[in-house]
Amino acid sequence: MEHRSGFVNIIGKPNVGKSTLLNALVGEKMSIINNKPQTTRHRIFAIMNGPDFQIVFSDTPGLIQKPFYKMQTAMNKFAYSTFEDADLFLVVTDGGLPEEIPETALHKLKVTETPKLLIVNKADQLDDKAIENAIFEWEKEVKFNRTIIISALHKINTGLVLDAIINLLPQGPVYYPKDQITSHTERFFVSEIIRNNILSLYHQEIPYSTEVVVTSFKEEEEKNLVKIAAEIFVSRKTQKPILIGKGGSSIKKLGIHSRKEIEEFLDRRVYLELFVKVKEDWRDDEGMLKQFGYQ
Repeated sequence: MEHRSGFVNIIGKPNVGKSTLLNALVGEKMSIINNKPQTTRHRIFAIMNGPDFQIVFSDTPGLIQKPFYKMQTAMNKFAYSTFEDADLFLVVTDGGLPEEIPETALHKLKVTETPKLLIVNKADQLDDKAIENAIFEWEKEVKFNRTIIISALHKINTGLVLDAIINLLPQGPVYYPKDQITSHTERFFVSEIIRNNILSLYHQEIPYSTEVVVTSFKEEEEKNLVKIAAEIFVSRKTQKPILIGKGGSSIKKLGIHSRKEIEEFLDRRVYLELFVKVKEDWRDDEGMLKQFGYQ
């Protein structure tokens, strides 16, 4: 039996539904899903296995037209790095046109010989005219192997996407053990869960000014317990009291929501401690960006 394998990289503008599509395809909560844009900051790797195939999905940060911070420039670099190792591209749009992504990325899509699928997402929210126009404009610019109209949120036609992926994968080896579902650590996903709750519970600039670092992850097997400590960095002194809230009410709510999700993810009891630290303008601090894994 021939074995197919490859790296399937998902790209598109922010908030287009890339993470929702990834989670729908692999059946695991691998990537942050939130209605706020720019929720994915790193490349998220998820591995899907079958008897005769292995797909290594890569969800990337949304391509930002005009980066305002060095952090956003680094996020774009994560997205552009997909052009170096892709065996297949999923180009996701929600009815937007090719100019929604930076010109450099569009040019790379035009010239690459790597197979490409155009995924028109959020079909349940679009009328036929918007869908037809999006497909016409994208196919005018880029040669796709196939175009599929879906709703990742409602898992409409996601099975067609999976079938198309498998058919386009090259013959290849098993890159990861067949029981492995991601290349990331549990610490990484814990920090992502906490950050997602910050995105959900706070407003305006606060969610985009924070970074979460898990500083301690201690397992007590006999108690089926994990003790976790995490630091939440903010970029201004005025943001710290907002994150904490009056009498610690906001940080307590954040801790409760995050702990419940982490316990579900780890399938263990969790003791979670959160600490807030100020690092002025960390989004433009190359040293901090390197520490946070952006470089």
